[in-house]
Amino acid sequence: MKYIENKRTREKILVSQMIALYCRKRHHSKHGLCPECQQLNEYANVKSDRCPFMETKTFCSNCKIHCYQPQMRQKIREVMRFSGPRMLFYHPIVAIYHMIECKNEKKRLERCKDA
Repeated sequence: MKYIENKRTREKILVSQMIALYCRKRHHSKHGLCPECQQLNEYANVKSDRCPFMETKTFCSNCKIHCYQPQMRQKIREVMRFSGPRMLFYHPIVAIYHMIECKNEKKRLERCKDA
């Protein structure tokens, strides 16, 4: 149970860092998040808290069931597309850990398909 909570916390931190980077660079927010990004961050945290698949999934993009509303899903995609490549410069440890997890998940999914 503690593992799942740690995983949930790491995911929420990662998403919050990506939203903060996006907001700082795109919306030129100096202190904190703009209202739109704050709303997206709160929405993402609620979805993460309520995720029933946290134990088995790595990231929402790998999940078969997408629980985000279409408008919020589009916003989070935009944030991820923008912030993802830049995370290596602003949060290198988190970014490297995320890349390793993604690679491991792809290998796991390939093994599941072959079996």
